[in-house]
Amino acid sequence: MSEQFEVSSSKSVFPWKGYALVVAVSNYRNIRSLPAAVLNDANDLASTLTSPAHCGYSPANMRVLLDAEASLKNVQDALAWLASVAGSEDSVVVFFSGHGTLLSDSGSIESALLPVDTEPGRLRETSLPEGELSSALKAIHSARLLILLDACHSGGSVSLKGVSVPEVIEIGFDDKSLAHLAEGVGRVVIASSRSTETSLVFTGARNSVFTQHLLEAFRGEASTSGDGVVRVFDVFEHVSVKVPQTTSNRQHPIFKASDLEINFPVSLDKGGSKGGEAGAVDVHSGDDSGWNELETILADLYPTGPTDQDIWRRAGGDLSRLRLNQSGRASWFASLLILKQGGGGTLLNRGRLIQAALEDFPNHGRLNALLNR
Repeated sequence: MSEQFEVSSSKSVFPWKGYALVVAVSNYRNIRSLPAAVLNDANDLASTLTSPAHCGYSPANMRVLLDAEASLKNVQDALAWLASVAGSEDSVVVFFSGHGTLLSDSGSIESALLPVDTEPGRLRETSLPEGELSSALKAIHSARLLILLDACHSGGSVSLKGVSVPEVIEIGFDDKSLAHLAEGVGRVVIASSRSTETSLVFTGARNSVFTQHLLEAFRGEASTSGDGVVRVFDVFEHVSVKVPQTTSNRQHPIFKASDLEINFPVSLDKGGSKGGEAGAVDVHSGDDSGWNELETILADLYPTGPTDQDIWRRAGGDLSRLRLNQSGRASWFASLLILKQGGGGTLLNRGRLIQAALEDFPNHGRLNALLNR
């Protein structure tokens, strides 16, 4: 059995409702176990989300399913609970850590998550296929839904997060399934690694590398706008930089979204403090040295992304260095993140991008102000 997760009884100061489902399986009934870090990840994330000093979720709005509790029926029921309670303006986090597999018995490949009671000889009947999971997520009414998925536990040495499993199970969770899960307004999937990579946990470490840096983001180490909240892009920007650094580029978290138009709030930042002092939280405001504002402006002016009106190339950028299979806003976020890190083209910088946009919109006051910032 796993250690039991405890939550604070303090009242939440969350300025809007936040709900979370945290699922983790280490000790499978019929499949070789995963390391204890899987359970540590879930316990630590749940504690952080409900901490008044960090994310501020109400314990009453949290469901945690660990090991024996993470049966297929319990996971299905918990997803149905989220659909019954979360409103369109509420923030919802769904976290899963455990085995994923590829199902090919129907003639087409489909990924599935494996609950604790999965039977290797009856994978489709006892797993949670991507199609069923996607339908359950679509039933959740929130337009602020973040899915955190750590199901790329490939076989390997004990220094890896996954260990060997019966050969009848092909371990992994493919990229197309991640894209399907991200379909819908305000729905984001952040996976711990590329489908060709393995989620890593170093020998003796309490947490996996991915969750270690995920926890940092939720505990106030991510770069935010300083207005008291952590937004979805803040989380991904932190893990997308830190995880490759920690693993010597052996692991790269990925971001999937199909219809994302706002950088929505996920949780409080340091209990909702603003500028170092506790105070009112404005969940719609914020700027990060002008980058957040630039992202918003470009997404409005060029809604299909950096290819719109050839803006990226005209500014000296190299489109081949970008990943453009997402919605306009998500594509702008990913592209500007690359630019902030010094990539996107040898001739490109922020000033040249703004100047290229001003060629199309010369009287745009906010763009002119950003050019001089």
